Amino acid sequence: MAKPPLLVIAAGGTGGHMFPAQALAEAMLRRGWRVKLSTDARGARYTGGFPHVVRIEQVASATFARGGAVAKAAAPFRIAGGVISAVAAMLRDRPAVVVGFGGYPSIPAISAAKILRLPRMIHEQNGILGKVNDFFARKERVNAVACGTWPTKLPGGVQGVHTGNPVRAAVLDKAGAPYIPPGDYPMSLLVIGGSQGARILSDVVPEAITMLPEALRARLRVAHQARDEDEARVTEFYAAAGIKADVQPFFTDIPRRMSEAQLIISRAGASSVADISVIGRPSILIPFAAAAADHQTANARGLVNAGAAILIPESRLEPGSLSEQIEAVFSNPEAAVKMAHAALDAARPDATERLVEMVEGLAGKGQNE
Repeated sequence: MAKPPLLVIAAGGTGGHMFPAQALAEAMLRRGWRVKLSTDARGARYTGGFPHVVRIEQVASATFARGGAVAKAAAPFRIAGGVISAVAAMLRDRPAVVVGFGGYPSIPAISAAKILRLPRMIHEQNGILGKVNDFFARKERVNAVACGTWPTKLPGGVQGVHTGNPVRAAVLDKAGAPYIPPGDYPMSLLVIGGSQGARILSDVVPEAITMLPEALRARLRVAHQARDEDEARVTEFYAAAGIKADVQPFFTDIPRRMSEAQLIISRAGASSVADISVIGRPSILIPFAAAAADHQTANARGLVNAGAAILIPESRLEPGSLSEQIEAVFSNPEAAVKMAHAALDAARPDATERLVEMVEGLAGKGQNE
């Protein structure tokens, strides 16, 4: 009896790479495929949510961006060793398709697939290709490029397929939840930011909220995600200003809070933008200025151009201007509803299914150059 087809997924050691990889793994298992994940020690820390039947294979990899001169000089040799190991593994158990989600640990698997002329593709979560995905997108080193954010800046001559970014089941459960527009009743404002980028939101957002008209402040309920070291001071600031606020380092129920919010203030990470779009809420997006190649600004562009979000560059973020934008949304229910609908129109709740179609399409074509 023939074995079910094998999908090799290669992903680097960040949640941004691993979460969409997990979504694809789960979907392909449901379709009867076998799935193997190729990652490094960092990525292995994110594998707890993967189904137990997914084989986890740690590969030798390295980055040229961290470490001293010796580590950087050794990086090519570690990567070459990983490629040789990946080729040997694929000769023992030949994949039908190899999919890379970015990060240096995806280099060995995609390179091995190229050497063995196996069908291969990459998925880029952000609006600008990461270094590894940019390398593989060029010169037809892969057979297809799936884009989680649209538009995505691609090398000349490269055609991308807008699949969207897969979102968690808890987000899909709230997809298109009815939007309650701002009005003369309690309203919810959700403030979220990644661990790296949350500090400036804790510095600016509370003060901006205190500058709102008193009648609006009285109706506002704030849920603010702040870093551990900022939680106490942010909580005390809201309390001193008489603003009802729930301040926590991490919300376990973000999809529910998004669905109940009249407005979301957020960084523009690919996953956050996807969640906001699928649930369909107005947002003020403040891209993390230190993000590589300013990719968070690119991530925000789709929602901003659609009229679903307001963009404030971090360099121009200050309490007065932010307060004006918050008031503009809360004081104009019709515009807020239009923003919510525009976010939904830009969403790709079927992103995982689109990725599945691409994988199965490549598998059907067999060997490629």
